[in-house]
Amino acid sequence: MDFQNAWSVASKDFETFKRRKGIIYATIAFPLGIALGFPGIVAAIAYAYPSTTSATTASISPFLNAFSFWFVIGAASLPSGIASYSVAGEKIQKSLEPLLATPMTDSEILLGKSIACFVPPMVSIWVSSVIYMASMDALTRSWLGYYYYPNWNFAAVLLLLAPLASILTIELTVILSARASDVRSVQQFTGVLFFPFIVIYVMTEINVIQLNLANLIILSGMFLVADILLFYLSTATFKREEILTKWK
Repeated sequence: MDFQNAWSVASKDFETFKRRKGIIYATIAFPLGIALGFPGIVAAIAYAYPSTTSATTASISPFLNAFSFWFVIGAASLPSGIASYSVAGEKIQKSLEPLLATPMTDSEILLGKSIACFVPPMVSIWVSSVIYMASMDALTRSWLGYYYYPNWNFAAVLLLLAPLASILTIELTVILSARASDVRSVQQFTGVLFFPFIVIYVMTEINVIQLNLANLIILSGMFLVADILLFYLSTATFKREEILTKWK
């Protein structure tokens, strides 16, 4: 595999996505909403408990790990809009055929498109996480007696679970896009990807699942296995001959 070829594909897609303002706004707004929204919730709790008491600490501490899981939800949801246009959108616009006619391998094309779908959401997630940590620490320092962030749990969320969740969404979307005839149908199918992550979040809120480091590593391992399997499946599903002939 020639990574230079893959980067050439990614660079082309970066230029294409710059022209899609709606996707750019969503990529920025969702993580920023998390970064500012949850500290706002904590500020509301602080208003309800104006004095620094053990009740305040008890009210906030269980939610901090659960809040951080929204960055995983963002990492899993944001690439779907980009990835759906990456294959299905280009098929409709007849801009995919020239790329498929090049001597690049399917793996190089898919890797390049995956990079283009992965980088913007993850950069937005990571930048927003810095804002989130700073805001949350400023609010909780006096109650907890220490800075809650950064910690190993949040590091596992940002550096393991969120990237792997993003890759999972990208690969599933590529598989669907390779067979779909329009972008909207792909987006409808990928919309169901939200629900498993929401279920996990709710389970963390009601203490069915603890987002401790061990569980985060286990979840990351499961995602890694799924990502590897889906990579081979997406490569097998992406048949350039069918796209070049069937989608004329």
